[in-house]
Amino acid sequence: MPTHLPVFLITTWLLAMLPGAGQALMVRQTLTGGPRLARPTIAGNATGLLIWSTAAAAGLSAVLLTNPHAYAAVRIAGGIVLAILGINTLRTARTTAEASADDTEERRPGFRGAYLAGLGTTLGNPKAGVFAISVLPQFVTSEGPVLASSIALGVVWALVNVCWYFLFTWGVGRGRALVSRPAVRRGLSIATGAVLLALGAAVAAGG
Repeated sequence: MPTHLPVFLITTWLLAMLPGAGQALMVRQTLTGGPRLARPTIAGNATGLLIWSTAAAAGLSAVLLTNPHAYAAVRIAGGIVLAILGINTLRTARTTAEASADDTEERRPGFRGAYLAGLGTTLGNPKAGVFAISVLPQFVTSEGPVLASSIALGVVWALVNVCWYFLFTWGVGRGRALVSRPAVRRGLSIATGAVLLALGAAVAAGG
């Protein structure tokens, strides 16, 4: 059964707080659509973590991460997802000053698009797979149902990320009113888009 649960909780919480593609995506979604986009994105992120942890428990992620071709395919796909999000954010920044609130609302992706963005970003992040295969098993003993224990830890990992991202997007949302001016919004969109684009290139290149 899982052991050292408090240590596992602290470890996954600290990892969730590390800046990266997930946080850049959450900033983008929150500034673009508020909680309406942030929540399904968080759900997609959690689903991705559950898939990684379940694959690790079944031994699939070990095969994936040791197979150069499969690893490259996942890495490149994740990079493309991030790059597309970055490009779309930069394109939005170009028209922020001219677009009306109604037009912006019409261009916002729906629940499905936001969910898939969170899911694709997480599945395309090999670091999540590395954590699932190298760190998560350290908190499982050989006593009891190892598979069930590993999946249970994956659920805990996903829930920790959900809690962190709810707090994170809430904080970003609170400051959203302060950046409602078109010039400030445009600057933040450019910065966020550039970060997503750079992260996509780094992920695709194996950085």
